[in-house]
Amino acid sequence: MSKALVLSPISPILTERKLRKDQAENIPLSRRQSTMGSLAKEIEADGRVDRRRPRFLCLHGFRTSGAIMRTQVVGKWPAEVTDRLDLVFPDAPFPAQGKSDVDGIFPPPYYEWFQFDKDFMEYRNLDECFAYIEDLMIKQGPFDGLMGFSQGAILSAALIGLQAKGLALTRVPKVRYLIIIGGARFREPTLIENAYSAPIECTSLHFLGDMDFLKEHGEELLKSFVNPYIIRHPKGHTVPRLDDTSLEVMLDFLRRIENGLSCDEPLKAKYDETLKDKHDETLEDKNEEAHLS
Repeated sequence: MSKALVLSPISPILTERKLRKDQAENIPLSRRQSTMGSLAKEIEADGRVDRRRPRFLCLHGFRTSGAIMRTQVVGKWPAEVTDRLDLVFPDAPFPAQGKSDVDGIFPPPYYEWFQFDKDFMEYRNLDECFAYIEDLMIKQGPFDGLMGFSQGAILSAALIGLQAKGLALTRVPKVRYLIIIGGARFREPTLIENAYSAPIECTSLHFLGDMDFLKEHGEELLKSFVNPYIIRHPKGHTVPRLDDTSLEVMLDFLRRIENGLSCDEPLKAKYDETLKDKHDETLEDKNEEAHLS
């Protein structure tokens, strides 16, 4: 299992870093999907919480990793927040295809969810990325929500809108909760129409940094969501610490989620029923095709 470690003041020698990168590129996708375990399991082992926590799949930023995002979140947010969440931090499917902005701050390996051109209008491996995330949600779910930072935030927000129209995540239950940190919208016209044209009715929390280069795009993304929670902070493109005001917004957001979960039937039962329905539909389709042939 990968561990989230902050780079020591003395950088590793280049040969060691290259070896770690080469090793990471040879890890099968199935293994990388389970690189980071559930934070809740560690909390349960400590005996800190005894209720079911909302389970979030956490999508890291561009050319970073699940381990790095785990450090960014758990290292900055207080236990009164993280103890109430079941957070899972996977790595993206593709090894970084260029230099990482966190090189020298966090250790490699680094990953990316998909590739894009300089205008952020054309994307490569996006369908593969969607399928990878859905596979993660099936194997490690069920999940109540998505959390994303940067590239992971762009993905998370779009997936909610696409799922509502039956264009993504069709084999998993509806994602009901969303945390966006430093997010934005895709810019390709077809994706804009498919993901954001209808109001997104999902309980969402959006972090907007005053110095974030994506702030304007994050404000635009907000318009797609119905009654979003908003935390504004003075920092840039980062996972921010929570001051007293932002902590209260976060706790209010968590209370709303917990109230919703308390009214639900068990999530696992809903998840199993959804998978069974999808399986039955597939069998019916195959039987119909066989009959027509």
